[in-house]
Amino acid sequence: MTSSAESGLFADAVAEDTVLESSVVFRGAVWDIVRERFRFGGEVLTREFMSHTGAVAVLVLDDADRILFIRQYRHPVGRRDWELPAGLLDAPGEDPLDAAKRELGEEVDLLADRWDVLLDQYTSPGGSSENVRVYLARGLSATPEAFDRTGEEAELEQRWVALPDALEAVLDGSVQNPFVVSGVMALHLAKERSFSTLRPADAAWPTRSPGRPE
Repeated sequence: MTSSAESGLFADAVAEDTVLESSVVFRGAVWDIVRERFRFGGEVLTREFMSHTGAVAVLVLDDADRILFIRQYRHPVGRRDWELPAGLLDAPGEDPLDAAKRELGEEVDLLADRWDVLLDQYTSPGGSSENVRVYLARGLSATPEAFDRTGEEAELEQRWVALPDALEAVLDGSVQNPFVVSGVMALHLAKERSFSTLRPADAAWPTRSPGRPE
């Protein structure tokens, strides 16, 4: 039977495994697949996982409590899903707030005066090192010029949705993007607590993905 801690701080903890060997078994255009052998609990285990640079997402909220969503084609799932403006950290040392501001301008042609951290999350910790920071952006204005979009972003659709309607869409499964699901629910709870749960835009991010291996 697996034991459980009944007291103390309820928080994730750094694992005490020992990596014995690490190698890139597939180097992709954006992210890689890594194989590692490590010692854990008296055993030597081997696991493969996606080594991810990390990413940021932006929940854009206007003065009428509407959230801005974008619909984008996603080939792996064969869907055009509703998402938050988001993007990869372009380099291991890139400032995440700068990346979020860049993505907001590139994907929806907006600037924001107020930035806060809404939440941090792993997307799939059993198979990927990806960690994503979701910002809340308020105090909106248009960028001086529209951004020229290509690839999957060439046909982006935009829609403003009231928070209660977005919450219902999350709960009934109409939208399933992980940052939309977690971001909308986090915003709902944050508003109920008068935004006391928000963290500063420059809050520490100790779980940030380590970046693409050389």
